[in-house]
Amino acid sequence: MYIERLRNMDSLCNLKTLILSQNVLNGEITEQIDVLSGCNSSWLETLDLGFNDLGGFLPNSLGKLNNLKFLWLWDNSFVGSIPSSIGNLSYLEELDLSDNAMNGTIPEALGRLSKLVAIEISKNPLTGVVPLPLWSSNVMKLYLYDNLFSGPIPLEFGERMPMLTDLDLYNNALNGTIPLSFGKLNNLLTLVISNNHLSGGIPEFWNGLPYLYAIDMNNNNLSGELPSSMGSLRFLRFLMISNNHLSGQLPSALQNCTGIHTLDLGGNRFSGNVPAWIGERLPNLLILRLRSNLFHGSIPSQLCTLSSLHILDLGQNNLSGFIPSCVGNLSGMASEINSQRYEGELMVLRKGREYLYKSILYLVNSMDLSDNNLCGEVPEGVTNLSRLGTLNLSINHLTGKIPDNIGSLQGLETLDLSRNHLSGVIPPGMASLTSLNHLNLSYNNLSGRIPTGNQLQTLDDPSIYENNPALCGPPTTAKCPGDDQRPKTRSGDNVEDENENGDGFEMKWFYVSMGPGFAVGFWGVCVTLIVKNSWRHAYFRLVYDVKEWLLMVISLNVARLRRKLNLGSI
Repeated sequence: MYIERLRNMDSLCNLKTLILSQNVLNGEITEQIDVLSGCNSSWLETLDLGFNDLGGFLPNSLGKLNNLKFLWLWDNSFVGSIPSSIGNLSYLEELDLSDNAMNGTIPEALGRLSKLVAIEISKNPLTGVVPLPLWSSNVMKLYLYDNLFSGPIPLEFGERMPMLTDLDLYNNALNGTIPLSFGKLNNLLTLVISNNHLSGGIPEFWNGLPYLYAIDMNNNNLSGELPSSMGSLRFLRFLMISNNHLSGQLPSALQNCTGIHTLDLGGNRFSGNVPAWIGERLPNLLILRLRSNLFHGSIPSQLCTLSSLHILDLGQNNLSGFIPSCVGNLSGMASEINSQRYEGELMVLRKGREYLYKSILYLVNSMDLSDNNLCGEVPEGVTNLSRLGTLNLSINHLTGKIPDNIGSLQGLETLDLSRNHLSGVIPPGMASLTSLNHLNLSYNNLSGRIPTGNQLQTLDDPSIYENNPALCGPPTTAKCPGDDQRPKTRSGDNVEDENENGDGFEMKWFYVSMGPGFAVGFWGVCVTLIVKNSWRHAYFRLVYDVKEWLLMVISLNVARLRRKLNLGSI
């Protein structure tokens, strides 16, 4: 192992930077750290061993690297507790122990690290309460997500950490309310407290957070209404407060957050109309998810002006009226993305299940208006959305036919039009949807033969088409009219068919008569020769004479040829 060679390096005492990250190092580091810390005066300031396969316990000798400023041991397999000796590193500015298998609580000795500005201890099974008194007031970045911290967030949190810019407490077991002192975090850019057990209302402290860029409070037990002071967040790009118990109407003050990219308020109890100002005042919106609420009224046509929108999810509400005919103007679902962009993470319903998308969220194009009271026809304009991957209009009261140009949605993977009142035939162009892997047309009034070919051949589950009594053909068991009859032929083909049939009839009789004829001829001659002696002697005499004549002819021709050859040689 390369790291073992450190023991043989005599000049390590003068080393200031050691970066061995993103290699394939393995084993423990105790002996190597003992070497580094064994100097009378170690000058090492940066130690980066991240993204390897190192394991074992962290040695107490780490605390003897007196000049260390940056300790990065992220993404390894270290176990055990965090050594208290790290509290002796009085110059330490950044500590990253994330993505390991360390357990226990955070030692109180870390409270002595007065110069610490960045703490990353995420993705470990650490336990205990959020150790607020331990951290320096200079800390700017605090990442404690994906651990097992419990208890409430300390009430004085914002007062103790006034320099904080990034706070991530995602996926712990925190309870209690959101502290009012958060309003004193004037430099805060990102606030992530999702996937906990926080309860109570959302405080009105947002005026004091002028630079806030992202809010993620998904998956808690928050209740009450959205505070109108959120409208003061002019730099807000991500507002995600799904799966809580929030209620009331959306505050109109939110229309002042004109730069917002993601608005995810699904899984709450919001009511009233879907605000038209979403389409009028939030022109940069990429994702709108209001799923599983109590919204009613019609879908505002102003949403069609959101040219960058690529995920629209209004499913499971009480919306009524027609689907706006202008949905074909949602060019974000028709244009190709040339470069990667960050959009956070989102639960998207596909193939009847919810999937969590993160790094590739920007590639997802989806429209879900399912489980409402929408009526009228499926707008033809929806077939303009060539990059659409999911179209779910199920569980509504839609009538009319499936758009004839549905086959132009070449990127479509999921199509669910089930439980409506759609009629007419299934467009043949649906067979050209080569990316389609989930289809549901059940519980409608569709009729005619089910198209076949291409991708539809693989979608052979009869339940896709069930409860459409007038549909016929595979994969259902219902036969179409004429399936049991011989196909009719053109009149010009009748003569050919008759000739073919006549020829076939004659051939049959030819083979039938050939057998008896052969038997009669063969045995007629043989039996006669056996019975009549005179005929038998005459027959064999004839055969003998023919043989003798052939031998004579051959002998004469051979003698003539030899004479010619002898004359030619003289």
